[in-house]
Amino acid sequence: MDAMTTLAGSRPSPGLLAAAPHRLMFFIGAGNLLLAMAWWAAWLAAQRWPGLLQVPDAAAYPGWLHAFVMQYQVLPSFFFGFLLTVFPRWMGLPDVPRWRYVPVGVGMFGGQAAMLLGALGLEVALVVGLFMTVAGWSAGTWILARLVRSERGTTWHARSCLAAMGLGLAGVLCFGAFLLGGPAWWVLVAIKLGTFGLLLPVYLTVAHRMFPFFAANVVPGYVAWRPMWVLAAAWALAMAHLALEVAHAYAWLWIVDLPMLALSLVCLWRWWPRGRAPGLASVLFLGLLWWPVTFALFSAQSLAYLATGAFVLGRAPAHALFIGVFGSLLVAMVSRVTQGHSGRPLRMYPLAWWAFVGIQVAAVLRIVAEVLPDALAWQALAALAWLLALAPWVARIGTIYLSPRADGKPG
Repeated sequence: MDAMTTLAGSRPSPGLLAAAPHRLMFFIGAGNLLLAMAWWAAWLAAQRWPGLLQVPDAAAYPGWLHAFVMQYQVLPSFFFGFLLTVFPRWMGLPDVPRWRYVPVGVGMFGGQAAMLLGALGLEVALVVGLFMTVAGWSAGTWILARLVRSERGTTWHARSCLAAMGLGLAGVLCFGAFLLGGPAWWVLVAIKLGTFGLLLPVYLTVAHRMFPFFAANVVPGYVAWRPMWVLAAAWALAMAHLALEVAHAYAWLWIVDLPMLALSLVCLWRWWPRGRAPGLASVLFLGLLWWPVTFALFSAQSLAYLATGAFVLGRAPAHALFIGVFGSLLVAMVSRVTQGHSGRPLRMYPLAWWAFVGIQVAAVLRIVAEVLPDALAWQALAALAWLLALAPWVARIGTIYLSPRADGKPG
């Protein structure tokens, strides 16, 4: 048994966080998740009901900080935990040693903590947070790159994730260029890179590799369908959307978003379990239903802009992606990995269902906020729904990461 696990015995211990990459990075991601959304919910509430709550002015535009923190600090903490765990398994390599992945966690957590201090008005903390985030991102990406370089064969899913993480690091540097005095254009590039260069490719790569595999293990007669042209097409369409967004060619996004909608429908049709599937498998595909919804909204937004010159849906398509796709699949995947890697049964427990259903409510609230009167109030309610949905779930998984495996095995 691992020496650290032996030392901890059966009691929860912070020392166990360093026993495996997913323990450390998921714990950090879970903490970051609540801290980031608590600040954002408070800021929205203070804007809508200033007499009810006061939040200090941020050292930069709060909406930009919210986008950066969620895209480059919250979700990537989970990414690094997952990828640093599965890359060696995908490629038949030794596990990543502790001394390499712990600095990644320090950079990611310290970077967000400092950024949130900047969000509360301490300007120098933004620069500190930037450099800590760059350090954590650089260390994590370097480890992944070394693993890919060490592989004897070619694991395209690993290369796809590495390419996305490399674009993510570029996005962090773009936001840094803005913080250090560059024009606001760098913020646009950073946000769009985070959405279409980092998050969407990582999620779709993991879905392409893992979802059919998971279903094949639990649904009798299920045939996994994972042609590589699907991954190539997803990358091409995501990059085309990114290029059009950066070029402000919003009226022509439908040219790439309609094909992405078609691709999502084909994938869901081929991946969807036809037999009875357990909850932990079902939520993967239920969360993925937001993929076609997202690009139907993006396409409608683009066509409306072509006809009227107005963004009639506002940020609704983006939040269908952020909360619907990314939020739902975060709960589904983290629940699965946490259960499996802690020696617990692979099932959806009540708090996981609470989190998953709550995320659907938060997604709907945030989308309809764009078309309802008093939009700011609905946005604040959506942020509060996010917190209420995820806080109990985070408390449970956080306790698991601090505890030895239920089956007594190391890791």
